Amino acid sequence: MAKCVTLIIGLLVAPIFVFAQDNTNTLADLRQDLNVLYVEVLKLRRELSTTQSSSIKTNDNQSVLARIDSMEQELRRLTAETERLEFKVDRVVNDGTNRVRDLEYRLVELEGGDVSKIDFSTTLGGDLELTSENTVSATSEPELAIGEKADYENAQTALLEERFEDSLILLERFLENYPDSPLSASVIIAKGNAYEGLGEIKKAARAYLNSFSLYEDSSVAPEALTLLGNALVSLGQTDAGCQTLAQVIMRFPDSDYSLEAEEIMSELQCP
Repeated sequence: MAKCVTLIIGLLVAPIFVFAQDNTNTLADLRQDLNVLYVEVLKLRRELSTTQSSSIKTNDNQSVLARIDSMEQELRRLTAETERLEFKVDRVVNDGTNRVRDLEYRLVELEGGDVSKIDFSTTLGGDLELTSENTVSATSEPELAIGEKADYENAQTALLEERFEDSLILLERFLENYPDSPLSASVIIAKGNAYEGLGEIKKAARAYLNSFSLYEDSSVAPEALTLLGNALVSLGQTDAGCQTLAQVIMRFPDSDYSLEAEEIMSELQCP
């Protein structure tokens, strides 16, 4: 009996430990593991219910079966919850991707471009390889090339001094000189700020959209999406602006920009 209980505990704990160690597991992998566990529990139940040994007391046998019942119910609950989460994640990704594509289409129309040449290959929430290197970079200061920080600060200074054209030149040069810079998302947002300063709201909206769609996992993604929503409202696209601001609240609920988005939506009386 002790061996049976030990086996049950091992079956339940081992996959959880493995899952904790392997961040690449998907919800589908977890659901498959739960299904395997469920089958193993059923096998143990059948073994306990059909094996009668003089060394096992009836009360003990019933107690173990009761525990297996409890485990079985919990596995069913976890499996259902995993399927629900998987469905929700897929829905959010699909909805977000469709909204970004719709915004891309509208901006191209506003700019008078050819909508047939829009590249819709990007999918939000794509697979990311989580390595120890990625983890360290997320919690430490980004490594910058020689002169990179100085060039960025010069562009920001020009922007703060409202020398918008100079700022745009410096920002464009920065992106050319440092194409893989960890500051790229912020630089593209700064371009949008400069365009807004020049009254070119369409180009500003394009910059904000590019920053978010290219760097949706960056620390400035909530800011880019909020600024995009504001720009769309300024362009008379209030419905699209409201939808974009709603995405800020849904995707980044813990961000300060989520509160800002709520305030703007309240002022606009968004549905």
